[in-house]
Amino acid sequence: MRDLRDITTSTQFCAVIGNPVGHSLSPAIHNAAFMHLNLDFVYLACPVEDVRSALAGMRAIQTFRGLSVTIPHKMEALKHVDEVAEVDRSIGAINTIIHVKDRLIGLGTDGPAALKALVDRDAAPDGRNVLFLGAGGAARAIAFTLARQAKPNRIELLDINETLLRGLQRDLQSGTHVPIHAERLNDKSLIAAMSVADVVVHCTSVGMHPKEDASLVPPALFRPGQVIFDIVYTPLETKLLREARMRGARVIPGVEMFVNQAALQFRHFTGMDAPVEVMRQVVLSHLRS
Repeated sequence: MRDLRDITTSTQFCAVIGNPVGHSLSPAIHNAAFMHLNLDFVYLACPVEDVRSALAGMRAIQTFRGLSVTIPHKMEALKHVDEVAEVDRSIGAINTIIHVKDRLIGLGTDGPAALKALVDRDAAPDGRNVLFLGAGGAARAIAFTLARQAKPNRIELLDINETLLRGLQRDLQSGTHVPIHAERLNDKSLIAAMSVADVVVHCTSVGMHPKEDASLVPPALFRPGQVIFDIVYTPLETKLLREARMRGARVIPGVEMFVNQAALQFRHFTGMDAPVEVMRQVVLSHLRS
């Protein structure tokens, strides 16, 4: 824990905004990294409802360096920044904001972090059928990244929200060259999609603490060798991953994406390479306890 006497008027600060944010491990992981490199930074968790006002406050404070943006503000935050990369604008969501010379620069690290998690586990999506469970902000970021930076055979989307589902389907079809299929999530569509999916990316909050006993996928639908990637990182092993592993599937926990995206954010906040193993051990220690 940083001694409050070390915080001065020159201390740069960063924060995560969302609602809720009480479960977030971002303060622990970033503050540990700041301390490891002896940087004059501090990171806070801030529950926020009014994104516009929060970003106006960020703009007004010279030492406010960066923001992590989490549920449910990833799409809304995009409307209130001064600059955003074309790929992130096409995604329609951001999870990182940097304050540079009175300008707010928005970007996304979820997609690159997820792709790295897949590649690092020898599960690159190139040439494979990829199924997304969920079509919200995280799914948009990952699907666009995989479609543009890898070469999946096809992408299938399932969600109960017809507006999100068709919006993502339309944007992927117009913004990428990968075949896109989308269906409303129900028992029939899930069975059909799981039967041909090589890689499954779970992008909903189902199974997240405190509702750890929930999963979208019945165990009988998993296949040996199938890759199941759950972006939920609390708990460390979700019911989805546990049941997939027991059926012979290869599993990738959400902690891999979380650490990757935090390391990317850290570099944007500080201009320095993140101490990735320090960050990983902090997350694992918190989750195991």
